Amino acid sequence: MSDTLPQSPPRRTAPQGLVVTGNILRFLLKQPTSAFGLVVLALLVGSAILAPLLATHDPYVQDLTGTLLPPSAAHFFGTDELGRDIYSRLLHGSRITLVIISLVTITVGPIGLLVGTVAGYFGGKTDTILMRLTDIFLSFPSLILSLAFVAALGPSLNNAIIAISLTAWPPIARLARAETLTFRKADFISAARLQGASPARIIWKSIVPMCLPSVVIRLTLNMATVILTAAGLGFLGLGAQPPLPEWGAMIATGRRYMIDSWWLVTFPGVAILAVSLAFNLLGDGLRDALDPKQMHRR
Repeated sequence: MSDTLPQSPPRRTAPQGLVVTGNILRFLLKQPTSAFGLVVLALLVGSAILAPLLATHDPYVQDLTGTLLPPSAAHFFGTDELGRDIYSRLLHGSRITLVIISLVTITVGPIGLLVGTVAGYFGGKTDTILMRLTDIFLSFPSLILSLAFVAALGPSLNNAIIAISLTAWPPIARLARAETLTFRKADFISAARLQGASPARIIWKSIVPMCLPSVVIRLTLNMATVILTAAGLGFLGLGAQPPLPEWGAMIATGRRYMIDSWWLVTFPGVAILAVSLAFNLLGDGLRDALDPKQMHRR
């Protein structure tokens, strides 16, 4: 008879990434402001996904016998000058907003991160050339520069997204460069060089992960500006074209009737305000959640 006791099966542990994500979410939900931002963004994503199910009317169907109707049980947010249901158009407009946010994020993040890390790591002429190019973009207000690009490319939603992306990457590049300069001479970078790692591998494996938290925070804070810029382009008729229910375009068409029909501009305006505020509050919460001092306290 063996004297050894049966060994218990090894305890399964959650991946480190899931643990960190869970800790960040718990921290955000404990803060009222960041919790508000998460709730609003969850509503944005949910309304965009479930828009066909939640909408009470077809957002494109016109009913000229029911124009400019005030909010009621039949039309929660009233109707516009063509008799279209504003509530349904807002729901479908959330899809356009989510598309703009997603495409700008996946475009601006990598470009800014690449330019900033390369400039900060190599320095010298590379840094000078890339940062002077960044300064040229930063010297113009983002909305004015977006207007110039859209005017050159032509008014459309796709061109508006391209224009916003071309004007939104410089702050990310500046931030990534500043982060890279703080630790490009650190011991772990020197050790990687001694082991024969190429500059591309050092940037991708060692520098980019160190810059990601700050870049994610900056991207979140920039989303409010992106939404306002997209709404401004739509308001001027250079973004999404009719009959697409883009929130800025809805305000532009409703401004002629806003004195007597306040709901035409109020509800799209509140939607833009709520989503922009949510991104700002969530960005502030992420900055606190990813602060090493805060993480040490937790």
